[in-house]
Formats: sequence, C-alpha cells, structure tokens
Amino acid sequence: MLDRRIKLRHIEAFSAIARQGSLKAACDALALTQPALSKTLKELEETLGARLMDRDRGGVRLTPEGEVFLEFAGQSLAALRRGVAGIEALRTAGAETLSIGALPSVSARLLPRAIAGFRRLSPETRLTLRDGTHGALTDALRDGALDMVIGRMGAPKVMQGLSFTLLYVERVICVVRPGHPLLKRGTPVAEGLADWPVIYPPEDAAIRPFLDRWCLAQGLSPFADRIDCVSGAFGRVHVRDSDALWFISEGVVAPDLAEGRLCALPLDLDLTAGPVGLMTRPDSAPSRSQQVFVRTLQGAVADLPIS
Repeated sequence: MLDRRIKLRHIEAFSAIARQGSLKAACDALALTQPALSKTLKELEETLGARLMDRDRGGVRLTPEGEVFLEFAGQSLAALRRGVAGIEALRTAGAETLSIGALPSVSARLLPRAIAGFRRLSPETRLTLRDGTHGALTDALRDGALDMVIGRMGAPKVMQGLSFTLLYVERVICVVRPGHPLLKRGTPVAEGLADWPVIYPPEDAAIRPFLDRWCLAQGLSPFADRIDCVSGAFGRVHVRDSDALWFISEGVVAPDLAEGRLCALPLDLDLTAGPVGLMTRPDSAPSRSQQVFVRTLQGAVADLPIS
C-alpha cells in the first residue's frame, strides 16, 4: 500500500533535484529556498527508508534506489498532468490540447511548416509551443508538461527513458555577416578561426559535444574571445553588427542564409552532423492530435531542402 505521507510536493522536489543536478538549480526551478527543499527531500527519504541521492561539490548523484524511484516518479507526474489536461479538455467542449517543445534548430525552419499543415487539419486543437534548452525541454517531457519535443538527439544520459524517432540529420555551420573579411579569402583555414571573436554553444547545448570534437580534430585550442550562447535573437544581431563567427545548427539560420542576411563559411563541418528527431514518452499512448501532428511533421520534413 502507498504510504500516505508521500505527497505531491515530495515527488516534485525529488524529480526537480534529480533532473537539475543540484539543489540550487532545483530551488530556482521550484521557487523554493534551499532549507525548504532539503527538508522535503529528507522527509521523502525517511518515509521510504532509503537514501535517494548523495551530494558532493559537483552537485547530486542518484543512488540505485534513487534511479528506480526517479523513473516511477516521472511517470506519476506525467499521469497526473494528463489527468488535469483531460479535465481541462472537458471544460473546453472536448477540445484536445497539444504541448510541443522545440529546440532552436527546428523552430525557425521545420516547425512553422509543420504547424501550418497541422492547423489546416486540426484547427480545434489548443496548441502550446515552448522553447528552451535541451535539458529543460526533455525534463518537461518526462514530467508530462510537454507531449513531445522536436530537436537534436541529446547524450545517452539525457535521453534515458525517452523514445526518439529520426527525422533527418543536420550539421553545425559557421556563419558571418555579408562582407566579412574571411569571405574574401577564399576557403578559410580552420586554424585561422581562433583569431576572430566567436559565438559558441554552451555546455548544455546538444550540439556542443559535436563541435568540441570537430575543434579537436582541427587542432583548435579554446577560442580566447568567445561568447557561449544559443540565442538566435542575440546571435543574429551580434554577428550582423560585428566580425564575430557564429557556430550554430544549420536549421536555426536557414532563413537568414536564404535571404542573404548571413553567409556560411565554406568549412568542412560534416563531423558535427547529428540526428534531429521527435522525442516522446514510450509509456504514453498518442492522442488523435498527436498522431495528426506527427504526420504533418513528417510531411514538412519531406519538403525541406535538406542535402
């Protein structure tokens, strides 16, 4: 029998700490103080009679008991959110809801086409779109706050417990403003890139390991003048107003390249290619709206000018 001392706040607190990787990050996500969060975790561990996580300077690390509990805690939160969404659907004359998380690589090119097709087929569905980092969106998917996430596949640890359906493969490119000095030198040499200011993906970006591997293969040392950022809005303005180089997924800047607002340097970045696809929860049966959206998404992929 379930111990009635286990409350929703215990499950939410534990899940947030596990997903965020530290008490401080979890406090920020839940808008709680660290003493309050620590107390909640302690209550849960005492109720279960098991230590769920160990703390060290690097953050928190789940124990074997914690790994087991996390899987079912996520399923419980997801089921509860689906129940709440079902009640809300009844209040809105039975209209289905669909919540989609989109990473930057699909938001600018693929997603608008897919949404346009979906709206024609299912105009009554209440649609919610959310952007964010890979970690934030996949956490929201596990917890039931999102029905699906579209974007590049993350590291195995991040993808644990999720289903991934491949849509296409995409590489990272390096873009500059029109008229940039490097465009006038023919094919730029990779070693010479270190002389320029750079916008680089942060550590939690899905494309970061691929780009790090490429830089290592080119013998490039860490860029001295570097901004870690995946913001499309900032990147576009900063690159157009400076001589900075921007390493970014091709899909993020595809419209800018097509309209001549940015230019891609002729670098061989095939080593950065990685899978982009649809992430879902394997324990959740797709609704009618989800099935319709997946079909329109696949149709939109087929129409993309992807080499």
